[in-house]
Amino acid sequence: MRSAVCPAPACPLHCRPPPWKGTSVADAKKENARKFAGSVGLVTPLEGPAVSPAPPADETWQLPHGSARVYYGEGRQGMVRPVVLADGFNMGPTDFDRLWDGLENGRYPFVSELRRRGRTLVLVGFDERSESILRNSETMTAAILRTVAEQIGDARLVVGGFSMGGIVARYALAHMEAQRIDHRTAVYVSFDSPHRGAWVPVGLQAFAHYLAQTGNDTYLRQISSPASQQMLWRHLDALDGTPQESPMRREFKEQLQRLGGWPRVPRLLGVASGRGDGSGNGVRAGDKTLSCAGPLFDGTHFLAQSQGEKAEVAVLNGLLGGPHTITTSGFPELDGAPGGTLESFGIIADTLASFGERVDLVHRSVCFVPSVSAVAIRDLDQQDDLYADIDDLPPDQSELDDYMLSTSNDPHSAMTPEIGEWVLDRLPG
Repeated sequence: MRSAVCPAPACPLHCRPPPWKGTSVADAKKENARKFAGSVGLVTPLEGPAVSPAPPADETWQLPHGSARVYYGEGRQGMVRPVVLADGFNMGPTDFDRLWDGLENGRYPFVSELRRRGRTLVLVGFDERSESILRNSETMTAAILRTVAEQIGDARLVVGGFSMGGIVARYALAHMEAQRIDHRTAVYVSFDSPHRGAWVPVGLQAFAHYLAQTGNDTYLRQISSPASQQMLWRHLDALDGTPQESPMRREFKEQLQRLGGWPRVPRLLGVASGRGDGSGNGVRAGDKTLSCAGPLFDGTHFLAQSQGEKAEVAVLNGLLGGPHTITTSGFPELDGAPGGTLESFGIIADTLASFGERVDLVHRSVCFVPSVSAVAIRDLDQQDDLYADIDDLPPDQSELDDYMLSTSNDPHSAMTPEIGEWVLDRLPG
């Protein structure tokens, strides 16, 4: 029997050459790093587990830069008492199966409960979820106008969205009002939307630039996409850059302000996946969150965001060079803040491990949308504001008319019983 690899220099058995013949170990490692850079996701793994297909929609709409799936209410035949909700941020087109699964098959069957109450659900998706919020607001505007045109009866609409989708809906409604277009919306609702900004650790943003040296910039394109820059409280534009507010975010905020900031006609509702009593998620400032021991990124580690000047948040090292020490100055303790969490380090660790990296993961999840941002009551710049006891603040300090905070710091935009029931109980009759 032939051996898989023959040690003889001139083997008469004509054994296959070893797979690394003509390729150095360093080159093989770099190729692995390149593949890793193309596999890691920002908000979800790029190749997540399969989900069951969503049931067939009663209608499917093709819209500018997107599409929508329409599900009639129980016992209804047509567009009755519509609820129009937009998808959130990710790379690529909306995965309606995954969107449905998150809303229906998690901790609370939101879609079933909505339809049981006789309401039509219009799920709005985008051809590219990471595109500019302004571009995707055109999709949302088209969905609202078609809903108005096709609805049966005179019930006013409910319009909103999940995470970024809530910002898209907010802009679309405000823009329609500025153009004197009747959107016929009674209630606007956002689900853990980053009204005052979202957070991705600066160390991970630096890691995206570091990985781009492999020639595969998939992770960097996610973090540097228009929608990401418009939502992130601080953005890093280079490995040796200074994290600051992106010009794209500044421009978006200015355009939103020119429209008045919010739609004026509907009642404004918002829910947060994070707590309202100022209690963080248990990630302590300065803690190691993730460290690597090779073969690709030996010596790379990340630390939870801490306050102070020149606070170390990451050291990047390995076959792509280094060490590069990443620091921030004047930031509050964002990783541990109360708010909806994201598996920011867990996604990275799992993908690294699948490529053979030895990893030590201490904190899988950190804050992504702080509670004060989701209910539009404080900015993220100051430690006291970020960790404010919202439950003790006068409700009129929020830009929303009514809001709800979760009893624990749950995964970002997770549909829980307390969120689902709170929203459903406040929809117009």
